[in-house]
Amino acid sequence: MNTPVPTLNCPTCQKTIEYSNKYPYRPFCSERCKFIDLGEWGDENRRIRGNSVYDDLLSGDLNDPDL
Repeated sequence: MNTPVPTLNCPTCQKTIEYSNKYPYRPFCSERCKFIDLGEWGDENRRIRGNSVYDDLLSGDLNDPDL
């Protein structure tokens, strides 16, 4: 019995690829798409929603002796 190979879309170019060893850069279709994605994170074009860690670190609450 052959199990179907799962597929997914490359997060960068949306090309459909198999989730297998044929695509060593998965979930990306290629090394190029992987580096494009990395560059977008580096340029802060992509980010994880939520509060910044720095907001907590720079708050006056950390200097409160009652904590």
